[in-house]
Amino acid sequence: MKHILVVGGGKIGETLAYLLAREPDYRVTIADQNEEALKRFDDLPDVEKCVLDARDEDAIVDLAAGKFAILSACPYFLTASVARAARRANVHYFDLTEDVGSTSEVMQIAEGASSAFMPQCGLAPGFISIVANDLAKRFDDLDFVRMRVGALPKFPTNALKYNLTWSTEGVINEYCQPCDAIVDGELIKTPPLAGLEEFALDGVRYEAFNTSGGLGTLCDTYRGRVRNMDYRSVRYPGHHAIMSVLLNDLKLSGRKDLLKEIFEASIPATMQDVVLVFVTVSGMQSGRFVQESYANKIYDQRIDDRHLSAIQLTTASGILTALDLVAAGKLPAQGLIRQEDVDLPTFLGSRFGRHYNRTTPITGLTSGQKAAA
Repeated sequence: MKHILVVGGGKIGETLAYLLAREPDYRVTIADQNEEALKRFDDLPDVEKCVLDARDEDAIVDLAAGKFAILSACPYFLTASVARAARRANVHYFDLTEDVGSTSEVMQIAEGASSAFMPQCGLAPGFISIVANDLAKRFDDLDFVRMRVGALPKFPTNALKYNLTWSTEGVINEYCQPCDAIVDGELIKTPPLAGLEEFALDGVRYEAFNTSGGLGTLCDTYRGRVRNMDYRSVRYPGHHAIMSVLLNDLKLSGRKDLLKEIFEASIPATMQDVVLVFVTVSGMQSGRFVQESYANKIYDQRIDDRHLSAIQLTTASGILTALDLVAAGKLPAQGLIRQEDVDLPTFLGSRFGRHYNRTTPITGLTSGQKAAA
């Protein structure tokens, strides 16, 4: 049995602890600085709980002693602290950060490490890179790699046509930071919210625009091998215009704490959501110019007695599959591991990765279940 330390007891940390606790080959300790937050784990008697400040590296090192791995489900600004503690404790490390700067720090920390370091193991970055790499490697010459991901409410009702489905800090950060892209073979930085486009999938119209972090390390991996590569977040039409007013016209991109306060006071959270994954690759195959695409919608699901949102399930499945593959010796046990090192069929065939194949939406909730959602 492998003992796993999950740092961060928020929505995703709770999901990680729940899914791991169901498996007989893992033992789980959940750590969070908020003692009240840890009470949410009282219904998981096999999960150990610990009050911990993720800024205290020494405390993390002590708690990680003898464990197999640390899973960081902390906000992006705590990523480096947890990674440094994992290096000192000589345990495997996995995180979910979308922040480019934090990932760069983790990559430096991973240099020469005797344990595995795998950042960006969620949905985007994470699974989206695995899909894009799987499609791209089928081509002799690459023209475009386009990646589109959205975590959306199934029932949008406000003007933003959006609900909070995951980390508020993470959403704001990716809306405000420069975005990587490859244009005409050159690696460049593009502004967030730029590149607005519209498309339809299954009869539903969407818009997409540049956000930061979703490409992960793909730009470095494919630089010099692809002419154009970009990542954009997907929303319902009308969202971009309002966010542009808030971030640019009202200059709230420079007042992130205030923007977070406004969002959490005004935009309700929801567990009834859908994750959209849409990747398109074009280029030359055997002398022909062709295009291949991957499109998927994953809905909120009930796992045993728990209703898990689509973003909880897809994000948790990404990092837990990475953990499983390292534990099984199917990925390197030391140094930096990139998402594109993971084989897509292996991912989708794994016990956690299979959740990406469960695409039937929840219907017929009881009144009690609706209230909980």
